[in-house]
Amino acid sequence: MNGSALYVGRVGHQRHRPRVHRLDYRVFSLLLDLDELPDLSRRLRLFAHNGRGLFSFLDRDHGPGDGSPLAPHVRKLLGQAGVKDADGPIRLLCYPRVLGFVFNPLSVYYCHRPDGALRALVYEVNNTFGERHTYVIPVVEDGPRIRQTARKAFYVSPFLPMDCTYEFRVRTPGERLSLAIHETHAGEPMLDAWFTGERRPLTDAALLRAALSIPLLTLKVLAGIHWEALKLWRKGVPLFSHDPTPEPGVSLVTPDPRGMNP
Repeated sequence: MNGSALYVGRVGHQRHRPRVHRLDYRVFSLLLDLDELPDLSRRLRLFAHNGRGLFSFLDRDHGPGDGSPLAPHVRKLLGQAGVKDADGPIRLLCYPRVLGFVFNPLSVYYCHRPDGALRALVYEVNNTFGERHTYVIPVVEDGPRIRQTARKAFYVSPFLPMDCTYEFRVRTPGERLSLAIHETHAGEPMLDAWFTGERRPLTDAALLRAALSIPLLTLKVLAGIHWEALKLWRKGVPLFSHDPTPEPGVSLVTPDPRGMNP
């Protein structure tokens, strides 16, 4: 399935250790084809690219953070990871700015070959300290469901240790989309996080319905993070110190053959 879209669904976390804790929120995300951004900004009254609107997308909220176009940045990362044939569409799953505000804990670039086959996934992680880290992982075998692994290299939450492993479980965007992260520590399950959504056309009417049914998305995301952190602290979950952010803020991951599609 091609092109930009709106996905309405739910984000959830299930913590397994040392205290059980679960959260579940209704949210929506945009899947934006980077080549379509100028046209979307002209076509939609409620969406602006590098401008102001009820919903907006700013290049400086992603990638190097300097406002430069994102597609060349992503292709440069793919080249550094040895991916030479991802010259097709790049589609970014992220939260939009709402009334000028945004926070994206995780954004995902789906990087395709010209024939439409998925060639790599780029996971862009932000924490509440204003730091960013990117995991670049080639796709071993394209298909509707993809599984990838990476060693954790970036401090995200004070309630999670650094010496963890991520297993990404991805259902590629179609009528439905899902993204799950299974985090383990010392071989034991630590945390499961996921987003599932149903596709909607990216129109002004769909954006307005999303704004009315899930108002103040950015505030909801940030308030949820801090509210859940307070509940974890009250449950006595231990804190881990903030390690320095690694340089250059990019992990080029060699695919694990065991991470091929099930």
